[in-house]
Amino acid sequence: MSIASPGVPDRAAGASGGEPAPRGPQGTAQRRRELRHRPVGGLWLPAGVALALLVVPTVGLLQRAPWSDLPSLLGSPRLRDALVLSAVTSAAAAGASVVLGMPLALALSRCGPSLRRVMRAAVLLPMVLPPVVGGTALLFALGRRGLVGLWLDRWFGWSLPFSTAGVVVAATFVAMPFFVVTAEAALRSADAGLVEAARTLGARRSVAFRRVTLPLITPSLTAGAALAWARALGEFGATITFAGNLQGRTQTLPLATFQALEAGRPGEAVAFSVILLAVSVAVLLALRDRWLSR
Repeated sequence: MSIASPGVPDRAAGASGGEPAPRGPQGTAQRRRELRHRPVGGLWLPAGVALALLVVPTVGLLQRAPWSDLPSLLGSPRLRDALVLSAVTSAAAAGASVVLGMPLALALSRCGPSLRRVMRAAVLLPMVLPPVVGGTALLFALGRRGLVGLWLDRWFGWSLPFSTAGVVVAATFVAMPFFVVTAEAALRSADAGLVEAARTLGARRSVAFRRVTLPLITPSLTAGAALAWARALGEFGATITFAGNLQGRTQTLPLATFQALEAGRPGEAVAFSVILLAVSVAVLLALRDRWLSR
Protein backbone atom coordinates (compact mmCIF):
# COMPACT_ATOMS: atom_id res chain seq x y z
CA MET A 1 0.00 0.00 0.00
CA SER A 2 1.42 3.36 -1.03
CA ILE A 3 0.99 6.42 1.18
CA ALA A 4 0.87 9.80 -0.61
CA SER A 5 2.14 12.84 1.22
CA PRO A 6 -0.41 15.60 1.89
CA GLY A 7 -0.55 18.23 -0.87
CA VAL A 8 1.60 16.14 -3.22
CA PRO A 9 -0.32 14.74 -6.23
CA ASP A 10 0.09 11.09 -7.01
CA ARG A 11 2.48 10.83 -9.96
CA ALA A 12 0.59 7.87 -11.30
CA ALA A 13 -2.67 9.81 -11.46
CA GLY A 14 -4.04 10.35 -14.92
CA ALA A 15 -4.98 13.63 -16.53
CA SER A 16 -8.72 13.02 -16.24
CA GLY A 17 -10.70 12.01 -13.16
CA GLY A 18 -7.62 11.18 -11.13
CA GLU A 19 -7.46 7.70 -12.62
CA PRO A 20 -4.02 6.14 -12.37
CA ALA A 21 -2.09 5.96 -15.62
CA PRO A 22 -0.98 2.50 -16.73
CA ARG A 23 2.52 1.51 -15.82
CA GLY A 24 5.29 0.40 -18.17
CA PRO A 25 5.73 1.36 -21.84
CA GLN A 26 2.01 1.99 -22.29
CA GLY A 27 1.97 4.55 -19.48
CA THR A 28 5.11 6.24 -20.82
CA ALA A 29 3.53 6.57 -24.26
CA GLN A 30 0.36 8.02 -22.73
CA ARG A 31 2.33 10.61 -20.75
CA ARG A 32 4.21 11.59 -23.90
CA ARG A 33 0.94 12.09 -25.78
CA GLU A 34 -0.39 14.26 -22.96
CA LEU A 35 2.73 16.44 -23.01
CA ARG A 36 2.65 16.69 -26.79
CA HIS A 37 -0.96 17.91 -26.89
CA ARG A 38 -0.68 20.20 -23.88
CA PRO A 39 -1.64 23.82 -24.79
CA VAL A 40 1.36 25.99 -25.58
CA GLY A 41 -0.04 28.91 -23.58
CA GLY A 42 1.99 32.07 -24.09
CA LEU A 43 3.48 30.82 -27.35
CA TRP A 44 0.25 31.41 -29.26
CA LEU A 45 0.82 35.17 -29.54
CA PRO A 46 4.28 35.13 -31.18
CA ALA A 47 3.25 32.09 -33.25
CA GLY A 48 0.20 33.99 -34.50
CA VAL A 49 2.31 37.05 -35.37
CA ALA A 50 4.78 34.88 -37.29
CA LEU A 51 1.96 33.12 -39.18
CA ALA A 52 0.32 36.46 -40.00
CA LEU A 53 3.62 37.76 -41.34
CA LEU A 54 3.69 34.82 -43.75
CA VAL A 55 0.02 34.75 -44.73
CA VAL A 56 -1.12 38.39 -44.80
CA PRO A 57 1.05 39.44 -47.82
CA THR A 58 -0.47 36.66 -49.90
CA VAL A 59 -3.97 37.66 -48.83
CA GLY A 60 -3.18 41.29 -49.70
CA LEU A 61 -1.98 40.25 -53.14
CA LEU A 62 -5.14 38.26 -53.84
CA GLN A 63 -7.30 41.08 -52.49
CA ARG A 64 -5.73 43.60 -54.88
CA ALA A 65 -5.85 41.31 -57.91
CA PRO A 66 -7.97 42.83 -60.73
CA TRP A 67 -10.06 39.70 -61.23
CA SER A 68 -12.43 41.32 -63.75
CA ASP A 69 -9.55 42.56 -65.93
CA LEU A 70 -7.47 39.42 -65.45
CA PRO A 71 -8.36 37.76 -68.80
CA SER A 72 -7.29 40.80 -70.81
CA LEU A 73 -4.13 41.26 -68.74
CA LEU A 74 -3.20 37.60 -69.12
CA GLY A 75 -3.60 37.92 -72.89
CA SER A 76 -1.09 40.75 -73.26
CA PRO A 77 1.97 40.20 -75.49
CA ARG A 78 4.32 41.05 -72.60
CA LEU A 79 2.86 38.30 -70.47
CA ARG A 80 2.87 35.81 -73.33
CA ASP A 81 6.54 36.44 -74.13
CA ALA A 82 7.57 36.33 -70.47
CA LEU A 83 5.53 33.20 -69.77
CA VAL A 84 6.94 31.28 -72.74
CA LEU A 85 10.50 32.34 -71.94
CA SER A 86 10.07 31.45 -68.25
CA ALA A 87 8.67 28.03 -69.10
CA VAL A 88 11.48 27.21 -71.53
CA THR A 89 14.38 28.52 -69.45
CA SER A 90 13.15 27.08 -66.14
CA ALA A 91 12.62 23.65 -67.71
CA ALA A 92 16.10 23.82 -69.27
CA ALA A 93 17.61 24.89 -65.94
CA ALA A 94 15.83 22.06 -64.09
CA GLY A 95 17.08 19.56 -66.68
CA ALA A 96 20.62 20.87 -66.40
CA SER A 97 20.37 20.71 -62.60
CA VAL A 98 19.42 17.04 -62.77
CA VAL A 99 21.99 16.07 -65.42
CA LEU A 100 24.88 17.94 -63.77
CA GLY A 101 23.70 17.67 -60.18
CA MET A 102 23.23 13.91 -60.02
CA PRO A 103 26.95 13.09 -60.51
CA LEU A 104 27.81 15.80 -57.99
CA ALA A 105 25.37 14.34 -55.46
CA LEU A 106 26.89 10.88 -56.01
CA ALA A 107 30.37 12.28 -55.45
CA LEU A 108 29.23 14.03 -52.27
CA SER A 109 27.65 10.86 -50.89
CA ARG A 110 30.77 8.74 -51.50
CA CYS A 111 33.74 11.02 -50.83
CA GLY A 112 35.59 11.37 -47.53
CA PRO A 113 34.41 13.67 -44.74
CA SER A 114 37.05 16.38 -45.29
CA LEU A 115 36.45 16.65 -49.03
CA ARG A 116 32.69 16.43 -48.47
CA ARG A 117 32.73 19.48 -46.20
CA VAL A 118 34.54 21.55 -48.81
CA MET A 119 32.35 20.38 -51.69
CA ARG A 120 29.15 20.86 -49.72
CA ALA A 121 30.17 24.41 -48.82
CA ALA A 122 30.66 25.13 -52.54
CA VAL A 123 27.26 23.61 -53.32
CA LEU A 124 25.45 25.57 -50.61
CA LEU A 125 27.10 28.90 -51.44
CA PRO A 126 24.62 29.91 -54.19
CA MET A 127 21.77 29.23 -51.76
CA VAL A 128 23.03 31.79 -49.24
CA LEU A 129 24.52 34.34 -51.63
CA PRO A 130 22.33 37.34 -52.48
CA PRO A 131 21.10 36.69 -56.04
CA VAL A 132 22.54 39.98 -57.30
CA VAL A 133 25.96 38.94 -55.98
CA GLY A 134 25.57 35.63 -57.79
CA GLY A 135 24.71 37.44 -61.01
CA THR A 136 27.72 39.71 -60.61
CA ALA A 137 29.95 36.68 -60.06
CA LEU A 138 28.55 35.07 -63.20
CA LEU A 139 29.16 38.27 -65.15
CA PHE A 140 32.82 38.44 -64.15
CA ALA A 141 33.29 34.71 -64.75
CA LEU A 142 31.30 34.17 -67.96
CA GLY A 143 31.10 37.66 -69.43
CA ARG A 144 32.88 38.55 -72.64
CA ARG A 145 35.88 39.72 -70.62
CA GLY A 146 35.40 37.26 -67.77
CA LEU A 147 37.65 34.53 -66.48
CA VAL A 148 36.06 31.84 -68.68
CA GLY A 149 33.80 33.92 -70.93
CA LEU A 150 36.82 35.56 -72.59
CA TRP A 151 37.94 32.21 -73.97
CA LEU A 152 34.42 31.09 -74.84
CA ASP A 153 34.02 34.22 -76.94
CA ARG A 154 37.49 33.98 -78.47
CA TRP A 155 37.42 30.26 -79.32
CA PHE A 156 33.74 29.57 -80.05
CA GLY A 157 32.14 32.99 -80.45
CA TRP A 158 29.82 32.34 -77.49
CA SER A 159 28.55 35.32 -75.51
CA LEU A 160 26.30 34.31 -72.62
CA PRO A 161 25.39 37.68 -71.03
CA PHE A 162 22.16 39.29 -72.28
CA SER A 163 21.08 36.11 -74.07
CA THR A 164 18.50 33.41 -73.48
CA ALA A 165 21.31 30.95 -72.77
CA GLY A 166 22.51 33.35 -70.09
CA VAL A 167 19.08 33.15 -68.45
CA VAL A 168 19.41 29.34 -68.32
CA VAL A 169 22.92 29.58 -66.85
CA ALA A 170 21.81 32.06 -64.16
CA ALA A 171 18.78 29.96 -63.26
CA THR A 172 20.86 26.77 -63.10
CA PHE A 173 23.41 28.48 -60.85
CA VAL A 174 20.77 29.26 -58.21
CA ALA A 175 18.55 26.17 -58.70
CA MET A 176 20.99 23.26 -58.91
CA PRO A 177 21.96 23.31 -55.18
CA PHE A 178 18.35 22.48 -54.28
CA PHE A 179 18.50 19.30 -56.35
CA VAL A 180 22.00 18.34 -55.21
CA VAL A 181 21.18 18.69 -51.50
CA THR A 182 17.99 16.64 -51.87
CA ALA A 183 19.66 13.94 -53.97
CA GLU A 184 22.65 13.65 -51.64
CA ALA A 185 20.41 13.23 -48.61
CA ALA A 186 18.44 10.52 -50.42
CA LEU A 187 21.60 8.69 -51.48
CA ARG A 188 23.05 8.77 -47.97
CA SER A 189 19.82 7.47 -46.44
CA ALA A 190 19.25 4.70 -49.01
CA ASP A 191 19.43 1.14 -47.69
CA ALA A 192 23.04 0.09 -48.28
CA GLY A 193 22.20 -3.50 -47.38
CA LEU A 194 20.10 -3.95 -50.52
CA VAL A 195 22.94 -2.63 -52.68
CA GLU A 196 25.44 -4.95 -51.00
CA ALA A 197 23.06 -7.88 -51.52
CA ALA A 198 22.86 -7.07 -55.22
CA ARG A 199 26.66 -6.82 -55.44
CA THR A 200 26.96 -10.18 -53.64
CA LEU A 201 24.68 -11.74 -56.24
CA GLY A 202 27.03 -10.60 -58.98
CA ALA A 203 25.58 -7.26 -60.09
CA ARG A 204 28.04 -4.61 -61.18
CA ARG A 205 28.11 -1.29 -59.34
CA SER A 206 26.34 0.50 -62.19
CA VAL A 207 23.67 -2.21 -62.42
CA ALA A 208 23.09 -2.14 -58.64
CA PHE A 209 22.71 1.62 -58.76
CA ARG A 210 20.30 1.52 -61.69
CA ARG A 211 18.18 -1.43 -60.48
CA VAL A 212 18.27 -0.97 -56.69
CA THR A 213 19.36 2.50 -55.55
CA LEU A 214 17.63 4.57 -58.22
CA PRO A 215 14.12 3.15 -57.63
CA LEU A 216 14.57 3.72 -53.88
CA ILE A 217 15.43 7.41 -54.24
CA THR A 218 13.18 8.29 -57.20
CA PRO A 219 10.60 10.15 -55.03
CA SER A 220 13.37 12.30 -53.52
CA LEU A 221 14.87 12.98 -56.94
CA THR A 222 11.46 14.04 -58.23
CA ALA A 223 11.02 16.38 -55.28
CA GLY A 224 14.50 17.84 -55.83
CA ALA A 225 13.83 18.40 -59.52
CA ALA A 226 10.53 20.12 -58.70
CA LEU A 227 12.28 22.38 -56.18
CA ALA A 228 14.97 23.25 -58.71
CA TRP A 229 12.37 24.03 -61.36
CA ALA A 230 10.33 26.24 -59.00
CA ARG A 231 13.48 28.10 -57.92
CA ALA A 232 14.53 28.61 -61.54
CA LEU A 233 11.06 29.88 -62.46
CA GLY A 234 11.14 32.49 -59.71
CA GLU A 235 14.75 33.61 -60.18
CA PHE A 236 15.18 37.38 -60.45
CA GLY A 237 18.42 38.90 -59.12
CA ALA A 238 21.02 36.76 -60.89
CA THR A 239 19.03 36.86 -64.14
CA ILE A 240 18.64 40.63 -64.33
CA THR A 241 22.30 41.16 -63.39
CA PHE A 242 23.78 38.60 -65.77
CA ALA A 243 21.25 38.43 -68.62
CA GLY A 244 19.45 41.78 -68.49
CA ASN A 245 15.74 42.49 -68.95
CA LEU A 246 15.03 42.34 -72.68
CA GLN A 247 11.46 41.48 -73.67
CA GLY A 248 11.22 38.28 -75.68
CA ARG A 249 14.88 37.46 -75.08
CA THR A 250 15.76 37.55 -71.38
CA GLN A 251 12.65 38.95 -69.68
CA THR A 252 11.19 36.18 -67.55
CA LEU A 253 7.96 36.45 -65.57
CA PRO A 254 9.57 37.87 -62.37
CA LEU A 255 11.41 40.46 -64.45
CA ALA A 256 8.20 41.39 -66.29
CA THR A 257 6.50 41.83 -62.90
CA PHE A 258 9.27 44.17 -61.75
CA GLN A 259 9.11 46.19 -64.98
CA ALA A 260 5.32 46.53 -64.69
CA LEU A 261 5.69 47.94 -61.18
CA GLU A 262 8.38 50.37 -62.32
CA ALA A 263 6.24 51.51 -65.25
CA GLY A 264 3.24 52.24 -63.02
CA ARG A 265 1.12 49.28 -64.12
CA PRO A 266 0.21 47.70 -60.76
CA GLY A 267 -2.70 45.69 -62.15
CA GLU A 268 -0.42 43.99 -64.64
CA ALA A 269 2.18 43.34 -61.95
CA VAL A 270 -0.45 41.78 -59.68
CA ALA A 271 -1.70 39.59 -62.54
CA PHE A 272 1.82 38.32 -63.20
CA SER A 273 2.30 37.72 -59.46
CA VAL A 274 -0.91 35.71 -59.28
CA ILE A 275 0.47 33.35 -61.95
CA LEU A 276 3.69 32.82 -60.00
CA LEU A 277 1.68 32.31 -56.81
CA ALA A 278 -0.47 29.67 -58.54
CA VAL A 279 2.66 27.85 -59.71
CA SER A 280 4.11 27.90 -56.17
CA VAL A 281 0.90 26.48 -54.71
CA ALA A 282 0.88 23.78 -57.40
CA VAL A 283 4.43 22.77 -56.45
CA LEU A 284 3.45 22.57 -52.77
CA LEU A 285 0.45 20.40 -53.60
CA ALA A 286 2.59 18.14 -55.78
CA LEU A 287 5.05 17.67 -52.91
CA ARG A 288 2.41 17.40 -50.17
CA ASP A 289 3.33 13.79 -49.39
CA ARG A 290 6.89 14.92 -48.69
CA TRP A 291 6.29 18.18 -46.81
CA LEU A 292 2.73 18.24 -45.55
CA SER A 293 2.29 14.68 -44.34
CA ARG A 294 2.62 13.65 -40.72
